[in-house]
Amino acid sequence: MTAAKLHAGKVVDTVSVHSPYEGYLIGVVDVTDAAEIHELLARARRGAEISRNLPRHQRATILEGAAQIIESRRDAFAKMIVREAGKTIVQARKEVLRSVNTLKLSAEEAKRNAGEIVPFDAYAGSEQRQGWFTREPLGIITAITPYNDPLNLVAHKLGPAIAGGNAVLLKPSNLTPFSAINLVGVLVEAGLPQEVVTVVHGDRELVSALVSAREVRMVSFTGGFATGEVISRNAGLKKLAMELGGNAPVIVMEDCDFDKAVEGCVSGAFWAAGQNCIGAQRILVQAELYARFRNAFIEGTNKLKAGDPSREETDVGPMISQQVAERTEAAVNEAIAAGAKLLCGHFREGSLYHPTVLEGTPTTCLLWHEEAFAPVVMLAPFDTLDEAIGMANLPEYSLHAGIFTSNLSVALEAANKLDAGGVMINDSSDYRFDAMPFGGFKYGSMGREGVRFAYEEMTQPKVVCINRG
Repeated sequence: MTAAKLHAGKVVDTVSVHSPYEGYLIGVVDVTDAAEIHELLARARRGAEISRNLPRHQRATILEGAAQIIESRRDAFAKMIVREAGKTIVQARKEVLRSVNTLKLSAEEAKRNAGEIVPFDAYAGSEQRQGWFTREPLGIITAITPYNDPLNLVAHKLGPAIAGGNAVLLKPSNLTPFSAINLVGVLVEAGLPQEVVTVVHGDRELVSALVSAREVRMVSFTGGFATGEVISRNAGLKKLAMELGGNAPVIVMEDCDFDKAVEGCVSGAFWAAGQNCIGAQRILVQAELYARFRNAFIEGTNKLKAGDPSREETDVGPMISQQVAERTEAAVNEAIAAGAKLLCGHFREGSLYHPTVLEGTPTTCLLWHEEAFAPVVMLAPFDTLDEAIGMANLPEYSLHAGIFTSNLSVALEAANKLDAGGVMINDSSDYRFDAMPFGGFKYGSMGREGVRFAYEEMTQPKVVCINRG
């Protein structure tokens, strides 16, 4: 909710941040006026000059130091994630540890990935030449992050950017700004000059100013397709890295490890209340196994405890807001009206939407071809692997897919044919390791995250060639 206050004789808009579960006020942040873009860019220019001149060992030391501080304060960081994002305390602790790993990986990248020798003498006529290329910073990067992983997804942008010697204008979600603010504070505490990362808060007007500024050399955005399209139109000639969501399919073959498949799919569908871009949304089960799997999946889903995210026993916390939960409820109602059968769930208490399972969902429904980003999963039977892959590949965008099978040939065939940025074999689609390349296939796919890959996106090669002839 946006409000206004008087600060130093000037009216300043503010954003109030509330707990998704209980609704209490967590805190207030000042909105950055889009008219301040010139001051922001001036600060970022200073930051970029400072950052590029930091020796690699110093960048690494800062990132390693920040990782150590966060690890030492992991309980406080986890509780903040619970308060502002509504993740369960168990899930929040995991996110904190992942952010620690992300920063450590970034520190290693600062030291490791400086460039390569170029074999000029591999080409006839260049025998008297030798040289190398280095990886140089781009300069100023605009980073825009979502609410669902308010700490680790910020670390995935800041860590590689700092490792590469860049400055960052960071715009976290207005719904979850404090994890980002605290992370930047820790980086400064670990020795990062304050000008290197500037945190801003605001609306579409501010985002437009941040992405369209000519001096910004790259926009790294994680969020929805509609916003991504607007950013791409406004950005101009600069690098774009966009992770725009998914609609993950998981294929369950009749020869799978049954218990592992059920457990993996339940976790993959409902982790973080389904607010997970690689969460299992469509589970496709071979016909011979379908009835047994459906019954076991429903049983596993009904065992999940939804409620207060601060409690250790809670499996599913609230969605980010009541408005989002109501939108999910409406999408499920639309699917049921179109012919989908409700198997369990579809019960809302404020922002808490209980895990919901559907079958027979028409492929024309929004839930089938767009990202739900909610604790909603659809089951569907299939006869052949080719049929399953055809169903899996229907949406026009994709991040991850999964397949459970005991047949290596089937697994590799699926991995070859599935249109996805990652195929998890005998894992749910929602497995991610922070060092691996991460990004989408098909529409809207631009660039990759994962520390090494983001670092390379955020740097540019410079060739040095010496002619000895």
